[in-house]
Amino acid sequence: MNIDELLNMMEEMLEEATGLPFAGGKRVVDADRMQDIIDEVRLNLPTEVRQAKAIVNDRAEIVADAKREAEAIVKKAEDRARVLVSEQEVVKAAQQRAAEIVSSAQTQARTMRTTVTDYCENMLRTTEEQLARSAAEVKTVRANLRQSAKNG
Repeated sequence: MNIDELLNMMEEMLEEATGLPFAGGKRVVDADRMQDIIDEVRLNLPTEVRQAKAIVNDRAEIVADAKREAEAIVKKAEDRARVLVSEQEVVKAAQQRAAEIVSSAQTQARTMRTTVTDYCENMLRTTEEQLARSAAEVKTVRANLRQSAKNG
């Protein structure tokens, strides 16, 4: 089970728990079952952290691939420019075209890097938010469990 499913189970246990009269909303829960779920959350948490690290690693690979592709485009443009050199008019036209190709390749490379960076940033932000929510939910459930154990 993933962390969200485990937290949902904890929430269901709290919702289905028998309320204590005159206890201000306190409930009786099966502490052993709750501890089992908390243990599973702890086991699953490293998995989600590994997934976040994988996203970071993927980002680095994507950026590196984009950089290599951009360099290849620039090299191809430079090679093409060298091939076009033969006569005065051809040289002038080739230089102009090469500059356009290099400029276009650099623009494409910047666009690719920006797109990849934005994508990775969004993925990392989403993962960070999910991890923060999961950690907050675990903290709340633990506090409720401790409070239930004190009052129980």
